Amino acid sequence: MTGTGVTGGPFRLPPYPYDRLNGLRALADSLPGGVVDCSVGTPCDAPPPASVRALAVSGTERGYPTSAGSPAFRRSAADWIRRRFEVTVDAGAIAACVGTKELVASSAQYLHRRSPDRDTVLYPAVSYPTYAMSAQLAGCRAVAVPPAWSDGRGMDLAAIEPADAARALVLWANSPGNPTGGLCDLDELARWGRQHGVPVFSDECYTEFTWDGYPRSIIQSGIDGVVAVHSLSKRSNLAGVRAGFYVGDPDVVEYLRGVRQHAGLMVPGPVQAAAAVALSDDAHVEAQRQRYLERLGFLASQFEAAGCPVELPQGGFYLWMAVPATWPDGWALAEDLARVAGLLVSPGELYGEAGRGHVRIATVQPMVRLRLAVERLAAAGWT
Repeated sequence: MTGTGVTGGPFRLPPYPYDRLNGLRALADSLPGGVVDCSVGTPCDAPPPASVRALAVSGTERGYPTSAGSPAFRRSAADWIRRRFEVTVDAGAIAACVGTKELVASSAQYLHRRSPDRDTVLYPAVSYPTYAMSAQLAGCRAVAVPPAWSDGRGMDLAAIEPADAARALVLWANSPGNPTGGLCDLDELARWGRQHGVPVFSDECYTEFTWDGYPRSIIQSGIDGVVAVHSLSKRSNLAGVRAGFYVGDPDVVEYLRGVRQHAGLMVPGPVQAAAAVALSDDAHVEAQRQRYLERLGFLASQFEAAGCPVELPQGGFYLWMAVPATWPDGWALAEDLARVAGLLVSPGELYGEAGRGHVRIATVQPMVRLRLAVERLAAAGWT
């Protein structure tokens, strides 16, 4: 297990991970037709039109929105949970957040205020960088849990040191996982958290794009000691409006709701109206699933033909591609792809040292742009 300790000195803000790609972006954008940006999971497809209309006609822009979320937003979230996971929760056990990244980044500092004797954030060793950053922003220890599989998927809970478990504020999980696309055993995670008295926060923003079986949530194992975190950004292509919610253990949810109310964290009223409409509609999600499946299959087959085999993910819309021996690491492969194909991808090292031997490819560009990148690879003799 690896971790960073609290030094007590001044906080030194590290570089923002994706700013490190600026040089590669310029290199890719220098090609005729410009960069094909598959580095960040920013949706390019349209959100549901009814949600866009709701932004303009809700009539909620004049007054302050409720921090916990409007009754309509929370009812819509509860109905979606029942449809998707066959779990019934009271709308009062759900609270809104200003996009889930904000919740991920801020929760450790709020939990630490309530439990100052606990100062450790446990998170997957290969993961979205904000889990570790949440610990740093709270002045806490960030302790990475080793992966269960050699490609970085999952977490080996048996590797968590008892001393770290005793100091843990929270264990973060992400399923389907970013960047690996792997699925976690959410029942096992919930059991571990309850046995050790550690809240388990499950980031489930990619759950609608589960390819191996059905979408899953940690609250299917019961809500005691767990919190599920959900977003409209990926599901409904609404990343620009910043809308999400969390649901689970009543004590934890209510505590965070109260703190966030004091902090003035509120999803704007028109955004809540749009989110309620989006959550009530599943048809646009199915259409988006088909788009991502097409893109994932297309790119995987093209890289396979180019001598860079990659497995399709269990969930999510990323390809987690091992770096062939031709290149020393993910940065070298990413630079080659930028130079030759104008394809911007993320070196796996951005997601933890254990990801250094991979690159992450976000299939968020339309097929016409992905074909352009593949045509450039073919012209350079890659296929």
